[in-house]
Amino acid sequence: MDFSSLLPWLFAIVLLSLPILYFLLPSSKQKAKAYNFPPSPPRLPVIGNLHQLGRIPHYSLWKLSHKYGPIMLLKLGQVPTLVVSSPELAKEVLKTHDLDCCTRPLSRGQKKISYNFLDLAFCPYGEYWREMRKMCVMELFTSRRVQSYWKVREEEVKHLIETIMRGAPRPVQMDDTMFSLTNSVICKIAFGTSHRGNQFENGQIKELLADSMIFLSGFSASDLFPSSVGWIIDLITGHHWKLERCFRNFDTFFQKLLDKHLDPSRPRPENDDIIDVMLGFAQDRTTILKLNKEHIKAILVDIFLGAVDTSSCTLVWMMAELVRNPRVMKKVQKEIRNCMGRKPFVEETELEKLNYFKLVVKETLRLHPPASLLLPHETIRQCKIGGYDVLAKTRVLVNAWAIGRDPKIWENPQDFYPERFEGKDYDFKGQNFEYLPFGSGRRICPGMTMGLTTVMFNIANLLHCFDWKLPNGMKPEEINMEEEFGLNIRNKVPLYLVPVKYNWEGYKT
Repeated sequence: MDFSSLLPWLFAIVLLSLPILYFLLPSSKQKAKAYNFPPSPPRLPVIGNLHQLGRIPHYSLWKLSHKYGPIMLLKLGQVPTLVVSSPELAKEVLKTHDLDCCTRPLSRGQKKISYNFLDLAFCPYGEYWREMRKMCVMELFTSRRVQSYWKVREEEVKHLIETIMRGAPRPVQMDDTMFSLTNSVICKIAFGTSHRGNQFENGQIKELLADSMIFLSGFSASDLFPSSVGWIIDLITGHHWKLERCFRNFDTFFQKLLDKHLDPSRPRPENDDIIDVMLGFAQDRTTILKLNKEHIKAILVDIFLGAVDTSSCTLVWMMAELVRNPRVMKKVQKEIRNCMGRKPFVEETELEKLNYFKLVVKETLRLHPPASLLLPHETIRQCKIGGYDVLAKTRVLVNAWAIGRDPKIWENPQDFYPERFEGKDYDFKGQNFEYLPFGSGRRICPGMTMGLTTVMFNIANLLHCFDWKLPNGMKPEEINMEEEFGLNIRNKVPLYLVPVKYNWEGYKT
C-alpha cells in the first residue's frame, strides 16, 4: 500500500483521537519504564511512525537507522514493529531467537475473507506449518525434483528465444517478457499448463499477483488501527474488496486446475506436475498430514506467489544492471560463449561451470533482494534482541536491502561489482547474515533451489544468444533504476532493450 494515499485518513484519526489520549499516556509511560525498549523515532499520536515510512519503506527505514541505530522499535498505528538492519541483529532474530520470532503476523483483513485455503497458506507457526514445510522441503522442492523439470524450462526458454529472434531488432519490453516466461515455466511445473502466448491469461494472472502482493506486504488499515476504524478505512479505500476479489479469483483458478487433474479421462503426463504429486500424498494414508483440496490450494498459493513475481523481478534487475555496466556484460557473455562454444543453447548441466556468471547472480541479489524486508515475522514470546526487551506480538522486519548496501560490510556498496564475491564463501543458505536474499532459519524460502535454477537458466540463454542494446541512442547511465514498493521490489519504469542476434560466424574461442 502507498502510505502517501493514507495520510489524510491518518491525520483525521489523530484529530479525532486527541481527547482520549490524556487517559492513555500515563499507562504508556509506566510500561516504558518497566522495560528496556530499543531506540524509537518520535511518534505522532495514534498513527505512531507511519508517516515516516514514505513511498519506499525499506529506504525510509534505512535512512532512519542512520540516526537511531541498527535496531529500532516503531509503532505502525497500533502495531509495535521491530526493525533490524545489521548482520549481528539479523542473526539474533533469524538464528539465536529463531523460535521466538518465527511466526507470522495474522492479518485482520485475512479473517474477514472467508476462504479456508487462505488461512492455511498464511498460517502462524505450529504443528501444521511444520508438517507442510517438511513436505515442501523433503518432497516438492528437492534438487532431484527441480532437476526433473529441466525439459519444461528448456521448452519455454527456447520458445522465447525463437520469438525474440523473429522480432529482432524490435525493442523488447523486458518486464512483461520476463513475467510471461517465468509464469509459463512455473505454471507448467506446478499445474501442468502453460500460458505461453496467451496475453489475456498472462494479464489476468499479473493483476492477480499485484493484488495479492498488497495483502502480503502486511500493511492494511485494519491491521494498523483499532478494528472498527481500520475496517472503515479499508472499505472506503477499496482495499477490502480488492482482497476479496483477489482470493475469490485464486479459489476459482485453483479449483479449475484441481477438477482438471481429478478428471479420470485426463491423459497422464510423462512427468507428474506438483498438483499430481500432492494428489498422490492426499491418497497416501500413511502420511501424518491428511491433505485435502484446501491444503493443496494453500500450497499452490505459496508456490505461485513465491516463484513467479520474485523470479521475473530478479531477471529484469539483472538485465538492467548488466546493460548499465558494459564491462560486466562483456565479461560474463565471454565466459558463457567460451564455455558453450558453437552450441546454440546453454544446457542446465553447464551452469555449474560458469563461475563468473554465478558471481553476477549473487551481486544482483545483494543489490536487489527479492523481498527487501523479508517476510514479516512476529514474536511468540518476550525475548531480548541486541540487549533490548522485545515483547510478544511484536512484528519484526529484517531490512535485507539495507544490510546488502551497508558500507561497513561492502566496499562501495552502491556499485555493481560481482568480483567482490571472488574467494568468498557467501551462499544462499542463510548462514551468512551479511547476505540474506532468501532469508534464514525456519522461514527461509523453501523454493530457493527452484527459483535460482529458473533465473540462472533463463538469463544465461538470453546472454548467450543475444547482444543487448539500449533503444534510441539511450546511454547506460540514463536507465531509470527507481524502485516501486511491494512485497517484491520491482523497477518503477519498464525496461526496454534491443536484442541483436549473436554472430556465430565470427565466433572465436
